[in-house]
Amino acid sequence: MKKTVFCLTALSFLLFQAVKSQTNDFYDDAPQADLAMSALTLEGEIENPGTVDFSALPLRQIVVKETSFDGKNGSFVGSYQYEGYSLYDILDRVVLKKKNEAEFAPIIDLFVVIENAAGEKVVVSWGELYYPIHRHEIIIASKVRRIVPSKTKELWPLPAVSKLVVASDLYTERNISNPVRITIQSSTIIYKVDRNIPDMYAGELRFLNQNLTERSISDGGLSGNQVSYGSVFYGRGTGIHGTTPFTGIMLKDLSADIYKMNVENLKTGLFVVSAPDGYRAVFTYSEIFNRNDQAEVLIVPMSGVKKQGAFLLYPAADFFSDRSIRCLNEIKFVQLSDM
Repeated sequence: MKKTVFCLTALSFLLFQAVKSQTNDFYDDAPQADLAMSALTLEGEIENPGTVDFSALPLRQIVVKETSFDGKNGSFVGSYQYEGYSLYDILDRVVLKKKNEAEFAPIIDLFVVIENAAGEKVVVSWGELYYPIHRHEIIIASKVRRIVPSKTKELWPLPAVSKLVVASDLYTERNISNPVRITIQSSTIIYKVDRNIPDMYAGELRFLNQNLTERSISDGGLSGNQVSYGSVFYGRGTGIHGTTPFTGIMLKDLSADIYKMNVENLKTGLFVVSAPDGYRAVFTYSEIFNRNDQAEVLIVPMSGVKKQGAFLLYPAADFFSDRSIRCLNEIKFVQLSDM
């Protein structure tokens, strides 16, 4: 009898422990696998090039529904939790040495080129790394686990080597395997800089594909489906500007027929947006056209507002307002090879 009671007690304890070990985290139910890491070098417009010391960096986790672009709605690959080292941390201690610093000191025209062992390249803007509300969502993954559906139990294919993973991308073409090199660059497009234009106002907005003007919109001519975002508008240097909502039209809706979505553009497409005074910022094609978080880039009509209008660019995903270009007069698309 005592033996039976002991067995029942032990069984109850084991069942209790099994239930206790379960958590409310849906993303850690499957086993975690290590990914083979390669040495990663840093170079470009920095004073301290070298090799990344991963042992000095914290591990970050992100979850991704990987989907390749097939020209229509995408082709699902699998759902994963990745763990690894964020580019935010990797590049945090680099000392920038911009080639165009004498002409344009702000860092918002920088971008990062990530290259893998096979020579495949993708781009990430400096703004994607250091300006977003949600940080540490671009990582070099060193570990992975499947996110397995509880009913179907589907087991997605597991990668074997390290991978660049961009959590905010809808189509995950920038998630390249075995990255080995990161190069920091600034935009090579030249603008005349004059930060003392009195009552600056730009009455026309041009959309360029390299140097070809594809479309222009005049003051008062902005039309389309408008969306409104509540905003706490805060500059990195100047602090709070206001809390008025921004209402405008998604840049991707205004220009999807000009800047076609394809794998090349998703990986290495870049935009340089600018104002008449030479102020400019770099965005990647993916952060404008390929978001999965609905934090879109808006073109906001500011007709008649001196030093603001007739158009303002508003990147809703950014914490700081620095890439919100007032008196926006040019949106220029280029490929990495043009830089």
